[in-house]
Amino acid sequence: MLITFWVVISVAFFLLRLAPGGPFDGDRRMPPEVEENLLKAYNLDDPLPIQYGRYVWNLVRFDLGPSLKHHDFTVNELIAAGLPVSLSVGALALVIALVLGIPIGCAAAFRHNSWLDNCLSSTTTFGLALPPIVTGPLFVLLFAVTLRWLPAGAMDAASSLILPSIALAIPHAAATAKLMRGSCIDTLRQNHVLTARSKGLNSLRLAIHHVLPSAMIPVLSFLGPAAATVIAGSLVIEEVFSLPGLGRYFVQGALNRDYTLVMGGVVVYAALILMLNFVVDTLYFRFDPRIRSQSQAQAT
Repeated sequence: MLITFWVVISVAFFLLRLAPGGPFDGDRRMPPEVEENLLKAYNLDDPLPIQYGRYVWNLVRFDLGPSLKHHDFTVNELIAAGLPVSLSVGALALVIALVLGIPIGCAAAFRHNSWLDNCLSSTTTFGLALPPIVTGPLFVLLFAVTLRWLPAGAMDAASSLILPSIALAIPHAAATAKLMRGSCIDTLRQNHVLTARSKGLNSLRLAIHHVLPSAMIPVLSFLGPAAATVIAGSLVIEEVFSLPGLGRYFVQGALNRDYTLVMGGVVVYAALILMLNFVVDTLYFRFDPRIRSQSQAQAT
């Protein structure tokens, strides 16, 4: 995991530095001596290997450096301000996706090949085709501008998180529902479930005690990629809803060639994705008896 993290950071660092242009290239060209002084002040006139070594050393000490555009703030301060917003939106979106997707998938599986199954399957297919960049502006227009039920964003209140979280959750809820439906259908055909059903167990108890424990395992494995796409989606959704989150800082940093701010975003996003994948793999090992038995067999 550490090697993957180091590779991501290294590739991002050199791609940013080798790309054309610089952080002080704007519409109005500054005098060469002023630009030279700025490059010297931020140590950007040093050879790339020296800049890279300095950055890695500072990163080990959790120092992400000063922002090249937000002159009164360090990257650490900007991340500390934006990360809670991004985490709140992402966590709420994942919760909404699971709360909607799991019951919808179960309901479709228990009514396999019925009108309800066809209706829910069509709805989830439609939901997969609705990226946040499409639903976000539509939600703002409908619920914030026309109906005035919810704020459009800008973190004026906790309710500002509702619309962006729902927009971010819709495709993941649809994917969870489809995955849950297929997993439940497979589980319903297993012998222990058929035996429980033949004994007259009602659908609710059958789902909770016999179907869900097995059917949830593929959903657990899906959480890692889902969390990664939620994090990536926050880059767009925070711009649409004007949320002061890390994704918005990251986009602004990329547009302004703010090297240190973009690298700070890469560091945080890479660390979050790797940690989430590690947690999901641990949960998958914990809840899937087949993986545990294989590991125990290899150990002996």
